[in-house]
Amino acid sequence: MNRPVPAASPATLATLPRLVIVGAGGLGREVLVLIRQINEVAPRWNVTGFYDDRPPAAATVHGLPYLGSVADLNARPEPQQVVVAVGSSQSRAAVVARIMSSQLTFATLIHPSVALQPYQRVTIGAGSIISQGCILTCDIALGQHVLLNLGCTIGHDAVLEDFCSLMPHANVGGEAYLETGVYLGTNATVINQVRVGAQTVVGAGAVAVRDLPADCTAVGVPARVLARRIGST
Repeated sequence: MNRPVPAASPATLATLPRLVIVGAGGLGREVLVLIRQINEVAPRWNVTGFYDDRPPAAATVHGLPYLGSVADLNARPEPQQVVVAVGSSQSRAAVVARIMSSQLTFATLIHPSVALQPYQRVTIGAGSIISQGCILTCDIALGQHVLLNLGCTIGHDAVLEDFCSLMPHANVGGEAYLETGVYLGTNATVINQVRVGAQTVVGAGAVAVRDLPADCTAVGVPARVLARRIGST
């Protein structure tokens, strides 16, 4: 039977690094849950609120205040850590590019249930989010601001460059390579040794069995290119 873990006291929270969430939508609320789950195991952050250029409907989100826009965040004088909770790869990259204050650093969030031991040889870039139920095997490289949503699996020797986004239960096979900003929809799969080009979207449930070019959308089993973005070759 699971027993609730006592919350950290206000005095303890005051001594922890301040952490804010950029993005007050659904993913932002899920990230807040993730932070609280991390803190239940060992208090690590004093999460103080949300920033978003689109104010939420209420003044508080899950008990924490809405603090303003990204411009307001950049104007804060005190050191803070930041996590960007935006699901779209391109949108997340655009938000990160606007966070410019020297007082701000990016936190990396990993659910306590995710096995990550030194012998696995997994590297994870700053600002990444790894949610509950994810499995990473060995010799894996994740870039900065990578999002692994619930229950994703990453096989041996896989590389995910900066700003890749995997939605729930997406799977990346051994030696696969996802270039910058790849987006895998829910239950999408990239099989072993397949390379997916930068900014490509692999639709929900699709299975990439061969290399995919950059700047396209691929759907189906096997995944086929449905559309290319204007300006791509």
